[in-house]
Amino acid sequence: MTGTDIVDLARGWIGTPYVHQASMRGAGADCLGLLRGLWRERFGCEPGPVPAYSADWSETACEERLWQALTARLPVKDIYDEAAGDVLLFRMRDGAVAKHLGLQAQVGARASFVHAYSGHGVLETSLSRPWQRRIVARFAFPHQRERQD
Repeated sequence: MTGTDIVDLARGWIGTPYVHQASMRGAGADCLGLLRGLWRERFGCEPGPVPAYSADWSETACEERLWQALTARLPVKDIYDEAAGDVLLFRMRDGAVAKHLGLQAQVGARASFVHAYSGHGVLETSLSRPWQRRIVARFAFPHQRERQD
């Protein structure tokens, strides 16, 4: 399975309503739920346990929990080494924790990403300069599942 195959799976989620903590194509997903759902479609299982989280999770303690969890499960890439199928981590405000996710769909002049966005649902958005400057980390979506011992 290639990055383009992962993008095709993600595009199948477009139109899914935004529902906090949900992860079901067509029924509801948030940004983490979208990636969890893609992982399940690809590997047939959850990537790991996900504790309940509030809309402001991680902020009061200023902990980069999502970044740490992604680093433990996905190969880290150079932030400028873009490819279709990459997982993008965004910091939405200066000084805030990074906690928005998306999947790079296209690269180059027509760069875009698929994400679940509050008030909009799952959609494909242009990776415009305002979005690009919010990217703080990039990860490869694994093409095959590594053994968990």
